[in-house]
Amino acid sequence: MSRLTVNERPVEFDLDPDMPLLYALREAMNLTGTKSCGGGDCVGACMVLVDGVALRSCRISLAEAEGRFVTTIEGLSPDRSHPMQQAMVAEQAIQCGYCTPGIVIAGAALLQRNPDPSREEIERAIPNMCRCGVYPRLVRVVERAGRVTRRRESISAAPAPGIDAGEAAERVPALQRRFAAPPADP
Repeated sequence: MSRLTVNERPVEFDLDPDMPLLYALREAMNLTGTKSCGGGDCVGACMVLVDGVALRSCRISLAEAEGRFVTTIEGLSPDRSHPMQQAMVAEQAIQCGYCTPGIVIAGAALLQRNPDPSREEIERAIPNMCRCGVYPRLVRVVERAGRVTRRRESISAAPAPGIDAGEAAERVPALQRRFAAPPADP
């Protein structure tokens, strides 16, 4: 039985202690914001904070996480108000979104240690791969999030998470009609 704290909640996993933390988070806890490439090739999409340090959750086992504090993207800020989340939106640094949670986690860990990092510190602290190429914007993102952290700027860019389930159900038929293929000519 592996015991740890995930997003400020004590949990126990009755799973193989050699299982990567990533799979316990995604499959057993349904915390799917942490992304997976399935083999450690994502270079950071699966990052979580483990005792405040950004680590790839595919590279740490449940046994290694025993007794530690883990924060996923869902636990970083449930209302998306964390300065890194706000700055990612404000600086338009989100493309497909696959790498975004890992980048946000890596930036949050850096800003926790140093709210005013240099360009070089930012580049070293965010090893994440982004296939869409948002790299030129990442330094601006972290610098802006640092200003927010230091209370020199405020931003309110990210919307509140989620849609009410009833509202989502009402939207489905309209979306299906909108994106349906046109009828074939006879």
